[in-house]
Amino acid sequence: MTTAAAEGPSTLDRAISKAWIRLVPLMFILYFVAFIDRVNVGFAKDAMAVDINLSQPAFAFGAGIFFAAYAVFAVPSNLLMSKFGARIWLSATTAVWGVLSALTGLVQTETQFIVLRFLLGLAEAGFYPGILLLASIFFPNKVRASVVGIFVLGVPMALTLGSPMSGALLELHGFLGHPGWFWMFVIEGLPAAVLGVFAFFYLDDNPTKARFLTVDEKSALNAQLESEKRATAASSLGDAIRTIRVWHLALIYGTIQIGVYGLLFFLPSQVASLMGSTLGFKESLVAAIPWAVSALGVYFIPRYADKKPAQRVNISVACMLVAAFGLVVSTYAGPVIAIAALCLCAVGFLAVQPIFWTFPAQTLSGSALAAGIGFCTTMGAVCSFLAPIIRVQVELLLGTSHAGPVVLAMFAVFSALLIFALHQRTVTSPASAIAGAD
Repeated sequence: MTTAAAEGPSTLDRAISKAWIRLVPLMFILYFVAFIDRVNVGFAKDAMAVDINLSQPAFAFGAGIFFAAYAVFAVPSNLLMSKFGARIWLSATTAVWGVLSALTGLVQTETQFIVLRFLLGLAEAGFYPGILLLASIFFPNKVRASVVGIFVLGVPMALTLGSPMSGALLELHGFLGHPGWFWMFVIEGLPAAVLGVFAFFYLDDNPTKARFLTVDEKSALNAQLESEKRATAASSLGDAIRTIRVWHLALIYGTIQIGVYGLLFFLPSQVASLMGSTLGFKESLVAAIPWAVSALGVYFIPRYADKKPAQRVNISVACMLVAAFGLVVSTYAGPVIAIAALCLCAVGFLAVQPIFWTFPAQTLSGSALAAGIGFCTTMGAVCSFLAPIIRVQVELLLGTSHAGPVVLAMFAVFSALLIFALHQRTVTSPASAIAGAD
């Protein structure tokens, strides 16, 4: 008798494997490029302060207003993607943000800087939640954390490779009469425009339209995804907004982002301060170390969480507590220990996010899932907007640079408590559990 093992992978497994090969590499590349364009402003901060008199409060406001725009358009963008499809929407947003990022190299005043950052936030608002929605459309829950983990791996890779690249481009100061930050924004922005055009011809909107799947594979994948949708608690936009769990999830994601962006925009300057020098290529290499280490965490921790789905909440709590610990230690320790502590921060903050994004699809489906993801990213965008402002204002108020990281650590601990409360809610309401076995 022929065994199931001898027959090879099931039709569903073949469909998942094909979807992984077709979509995940592009998702990774797109986010890699997007994240470089999102955060390279941190490397330009000091140079722009000299060249266009960009003040510290104006930089913090400009860095944050990106996320205010993101918040305004995240939910509408995801609903528009549901209407028009991934191919059109994701390709258009990718191309537009690439052009706008390149144009940032032309700003001459604080007002122009703030306006360009706002427009960049509007353009990119549809990308991150759109990619998350695409992952929910093509991948069953049993592999979703791993899929999003590879996607989020674009963050540490962008910061690992992008940090020295941004530092090297700053060294082009004076080339053809332009400052180094001009070349950084232009050279790092244009690839997104090219990728946007490519994505238009490459992506498919859903499994039914997938050109890379056979008819049987489409049926098997759609059947699995539909069965998961039927197990969710909400399926309409109204259901999502009225669900307390969605607000709970959004608050968790928001507090995570306060820690992430309160750290991320200031890490290059913090490393330069630890090294007792100004920010340049050498300092950017050291600033890349925490993100290089975090890549290991982003790759392995979500995969472990997929194997232990009942432990996803506990793993998430641990990630946030590790990040909080690293923030405090990095503030008071010497250079070597501080860099090691920053590595812990980066691992905790980035590895928790792919696990978090398995939660909404276990509660929502249909338009509610699109709206729920959009609502969570909106809350995250609002908190990301506040993060650099909170850090700067706390440090100015208390007169010490130690205050900012400590306050960020407090937010990380609060996020851990919210995640633990999510576990408690699951225990008391098993019918709507989002952390149970897949």
